[in-house]
Amino acid sequence: MAKIVGIVALFAAGLALAGGLAASGVADVTTTETLPVTTTLEETTTEPTTLVSTVEQTTTRRVIVPTSTGTTSGSSSTSDTPTWVWVVLGLLAAAVIGLIVALLTRHSGLSDEERQRRLDAAVASWAAQGWVLDSQTAGSAIMRRGPDLMVVSIDDKGLTNARPLANS
Repeated sequence: MAKIVGIVALFAAGLALAGGLAASGVADVTTTETLPVTTTLEETTTEPTTLVSTVEQTTTRRVIVPTSTGTTSGSSSTSDTPTWVWVVLGLLAAAVIGLIVALLTRHSGLSDEERQRRLDAAVASWAAQGWVLDSQTAGSAIMRRGPDLMVVSIDDKGLTNARPLANS
């Protein structure tokens, strides 16, 4: 259950990061170029008088380059995404991969042989304290000392459980 909560939290963090980037306007980049335009006009007539006039005109145009189109032949493409965004995305991807590996490689518990070995060791420990083995099954043993009875068992995680039994 804790791993599922971790995956949901990781997913929520990714959504929050994506929403923050969209809200801050990182995805909407507008590039403005100012291009000066100079025009020279020269007129010459063949009459005895020569008239030379130069007209100079400077025009400033605002050019908005859309970021969704491909590159033109004379320009190069660069990414405007900050480095820290790529670092965060890399860390999130590594965390997702780690969670997937952890979920796929986790073990379902002890093998029957290992559980029996641990039960035998627990029975021997109680026997050294004066308890006698009364009966034993694959997962538990009943120990007796005088009128007292106790159940010793090993759970799926390998923990030893010992609890007293009521005399009947």
